[in-house]
Formats: sequence, C-alpha cells, structure tokens
Amino acid sequence: MPAKRWAALASLALSLPLCLSPLAPPATAATASSVPLEEIDTVTTQVAFGLRRPTAIAAPDDGTGRLLITEKRGTVRVYHPDTGLESAPIIDITTSVDESGNERGLLGIALSPDFTESQELYLAYTALPDGAVTLARYDLDEASLEPLLAQEHAEYNNHNGGQITFGPDGYLYMSIGDGGGAGDPFDSGQRLDTLLGKILRVDVSRACGDLAYCVPDDNPFVGVAGARAEIWMYGGRNPWRFSVDRADGSMWIADVGQGRWEEINHVKPGRQAGANLGWSCYEGLQVFDEAQCRPGASYTEPVFTYSPYTGSCAVIGGQVYRGAEFADLVGDTYIATDYCSSIVWALREDGAGGYTVAEIGRTPTQVTAFGATPEGELYVVNDLPGGLHRVSFERTEPTCGITYTTRTWGVGMTVDLTITNTGTTPINGWRLRFAMARGQTVISDWNTDLTQGGDIVTAVNAGHNGSIAPGASVTMGYLASHTGDASLPTRFSLNGDTCRVSPA
Repeated sequence: MPAKRWAALASLALSLPLCLSPLAPPATAATASSVPLEEIDTVTTQVAFGLRRPTAIAAPDDGTGRLLITEKRGTVRVYHPDTGLESAPIIDITTSVDESGNERGLLGIALSPDFTESQELYLAYTALPDGAVTLARYDLDEASLEPLLAQEHAEYNNHNGGQITFGPDGYLYMSIGDGGGAGDPFDSGQRLDTLLGKILRVDVSRACGDLAYCVPDDNPFVGVAGARAEIWMYGGRNPWRFSVDRADGSMWIADVGQGRWEEINHVKPGRQAGANLGWSCYEGLQVFDEAQCRPGASYTEPVFTYSPYTGSCAVIGGQVYRGAEFADLVGDTYIATDYCSSIVWALREDGAGGYTVAEIGRTPTQVTAFGATPEGELYVVNDLPGGLHRVSFERTEPTCGITYTTRTWGVGMTVDLTITNTGTTPINGWRLRFAMARGQTVISDWNTDLTQGGDIVTAVNAGHNGSIAPGASVTMGYLASHTGDASLPTRFSLNGDTCRVSPA
C-alpha cells in the first residue's frame, strides 16, 4: 500500500554525474493529443468485484485478453473481459508473504519478456518471517517460487515500494522505499550502501557468482567503493508506483511525500543512471532535512508537485496513455491519481521544456495501482472495497472560465479574477480552488471569503455574488506577497470542475 504519514490515515491501508541510459525508443511513434487537458474528463467502469486489497496489475501479451491482479495477502487472481474474475487464484504464495501492517504484502508483478514461452513472472513482496522486501521468480508451470533478491526491512512496516517493471532493455527495474517510519530515520535516501530508498536495475535472465541475478555493467555505481551496484536511481522516499513509457523509455516516478508535497518525476533516457531524486534533502522542491543535502550534489527536480491541502495523501503513479481508443484525447499524456482525494492528474509536455497539468476527473476511492493492456488501454484497482475498473476518457466543455489581470511590484502583487459560468445551468454558491506558486502568501482579498493552506487557495463566494447564471460572471481578487516568483496560477477548479484559463 502507498505509505502515508498520519495516524488518522491508518486505513490507508511513499551527487553523481549522470550517465547515458541504454533505454531506447521502440520503432513505433507516439500519438500526441492536441485537446486541451481542461476539456477532458475521466470515466471509470467497474468490471470486477470481490478482490481482496488488490495491489498491482499485469497483462500478458499472449492473446488471451486476461489480466493478472495481485492481492496483498499473497494471491494472484485472473480477470477476463468475457468471463469475469476467476474465484480461485492462479498463484498462492501466502505462506511466504508477510502481510502484517497496512503496507506489507504482495506488492508488485512483472511478466518475463518471454512469458508466453517460459510462463515465468516476477513478484515483489515482503517476506516471512521478517518483512524483507523480496524479488522472486515464479514459474506458472511448476508452481515454484524462487527468491532472487532481498532487502532487510524489519523495523518499520511502511515504505516498502514494490513496483517491478521490465524496461525495453530487457532489465528488471524495482523500487524499494526508504525503510519506513517518518523523516527517513535511517538516512537511507542519500546513502549508496543500502537498497532502501532506491530504484534498482538488474538482469534476471542469468545468474552471476553467488547472486541469482546479474548487475548490468553500465549500472552507475558498478565499481564504486561502498555502493550497491544494483542501484539505478536514489533519493526516493516511497516510489510506490513508477512506469517506463513504451514510446521513448522515459521513466515516470510517483514518490509519496512526507506531509507537505506529493511529487511526480519524469526522467528521460540519458538522465536516468545515477539520478538523485532528492529525498530526504528535499521533499518535492522544498528542503526537508538540510543535514542530508550534500555540497555540489545534483538533484533531479520533480516535474509536478501537489500538497495534501487538496484532500490528498498519497500519489498513485500511473502511465502515459499509449492506447488507440482515446489517443485523440489523451495520447502522449501521463495519467496518475491520489489514494485519498481520487483526483485524476494529467501531465503533458508543452513543447517548451515544461508541462501542462490539469485535474481531469476522479477515480474510484483508494486506487492503489494502474495497469495497461498490451494495446495500451488502462485499468485501475482500488484497495477497499476491492475492485477492478476500466478507464476511459471523454471530451467535455468546461463549465467555468477564468480570466485575470494582475499587477506586480517588489515583493507584492494583486490579482483580479473573473469567473464565468460557461455551462447551461445556474451556479448557486461557488468554491474556487487554485494552487499558488511557492513563496506566495495571500494578505487580503475582496468579493470572496478566501483561505490559504500551503500552496492551495480556496475562495468561496461572498453573500452578494453566490449566484452565477449561464453566461454570467462574477469578480474577485486578492493581494499577495511573493519571494521572487510572481507567476499566476495555471489551474483552477470551480465546485470540482476544471476551468478554462486565459488572461483578460
């Protein structure tokens, strides 16, 4: 389960020179959408019930159309679109799995590149008796489990990571959390002598010496004294879910935050080997523990962060959409969600070195993982009550529009916003939510009742402007201080619906 930080969330249940990466893009070209993100809505359809705390999805490319779904207790279930969810598990390793605590259990699954012939797959789980985070090979024909790699993880039961994925280079990538607790008590993130807080890269197709796997020669820390050669990236807190984009080999890593920031990293080929994701020097873009910051270190900044003031608690990384059915809407778009708020986040490169971001709907409650069919269509599983949902997208006209004017000086700025009802029904009572740039603090406001929590501002209508007829507008504004970044918010939602934004 994705790690989180507050006791109240007990039911939640995550500097070295950069080397060239061998991940190469496949021959097929990506299909990019030009539809504005604010015009996209996410729709989910439940297709299976009765899963017991599902944690991951794998889709064999063997013509069967089936999905394999892991359950926390140590079982793998089969779903087929025509016949539904099979009652008996296809895999049962419950006698090997430590599912104590909320975040231990069977956490990840990856199919061997030659799965159709070999019938071999790989599982990530916390093992009995001590909760060690374990990578194992499973042979379906023989029903045999062969542990390959284990990282001690005994003291705390949270922050296990557990994502495993094969890259286009044929190597297996695996995430392991920082060892749990809070605040990186073992200083694992920035240490290179432990696999905690890392993304690993290993060759599971062969064995080397005493190891049941081999370390690729071009891993960044091969031959570095005191460092674990399996490390591919470091500085992770709990990278519960990451994915490799099949179009270009880039990695999208969703790292669960400590309490101030959830973050999404996009690391392209050529910048992956030895990348430092920052924890616990940084949480998101903000220094968390200065004692863990190393002079001269180079950190990979996240491309998107958001705070728990949205009602969020743990980012659930997804995938770049590479299917055909909705390519005109979300082609070349990364889709993720949050375990608590269920907000669907869409990220798309803007062609100028940045990213456009929008909220594009909601998933079911407590989503734990995304999966994709061989054709690139998306599914999600949710923790409680335990279901499988097909993900689709539709184009919708935004029901609100935001225009703005601004004036800046020194360390101050004023912003006037016009909110327009672009829908067909009256709005009776409104709540506008938007994220401010780092270092901006609201001092006063007008025509609204405005509150700020972290980077999130919530503006509620005043007594005299609560009704907005279709086509009508109301105005509001605020005075804020800033510490050098006077940029305006780029995403707004009105009563939960994403707004189209433009300058006045």
